[in-house]
Amino acid sequence: MSDADRPEDDAEAIAERVEAARKLFAGPVTFLKSAPSLQFLPDPVANEVAFAGRSNVGKSSLLNALTGRNALARTSNTPGRTQELNFFDVGDPEGEAFPAFRLVDMPGYGFAKAPKDVVRKWKFLVNDYLRGRTVLKRALVLVDSRHGLKDVDREVMEMLDKAAVSYRLVLTKADKIKPTELAKVSDATAAEARKHVAAHPEILTTSSETGLGIAELRAAVVEAIG
Repeated sequence: MSDADRPEDDAEAIAERVEAARKLFAGPVTFLKSAPSLQFLPDPVANEVAFAGRSNVGKSSLLNALTGRNALARTSNTPGRTQELNFFDVGDPEGEAFPAFRLVDMPGYGFAKAPKDVVRKWKFLVNDYLRGRTVLKRALVLVDSRHGLKDVDREVMEMLDKAAVSYRLVLTKADKIKPTELAKVSDATAAEARKHVAAHPEILTTSSETGLGIAELRAAVVEAIG
């Protein structure tokens, strides 16, 4: 194979992965359950990808865009509304007892106005889930592109490093920032990701409003599941 053939082959392979992911997410996606504590977690019968991010980072909107559903994940003008681990089954089991995989919407973090005892409860729940969930294949850490990485994001990244949980940074709300500023934030985020042992080196840039990067995010989720 010549070097000239490889870019075309790579582009074709990427397109195939994107289309396969689109078809998978076009199938059944259903809410399974909420878990306010570890004892309520569903049985670990399917691989999982978890979504983490600061409160008001646009996590619920991104999940809705990812799955092509308008109200799969609850959205709210009140940051910090999600206080439990919410599990969603993805894919048609085709007569089997289990879904293809699961998405996990984790409680938002970094909302200063939340009561300290509530913040502490969320932190313990997320920590314990991330450290002990054997079927967790990757965490996606969402970062508001208008603000970039904050100290609370770095704390989560360090926690994931220590727990040896593979994670990838995803910039959200890319439509809310100028392209030149977006490029700077993306470069800075990628540079910081390279300093963390469990972080994926490539950054995903998304917008729930315009659909930017959603197809690539679907493909990344399916890739992580393996």
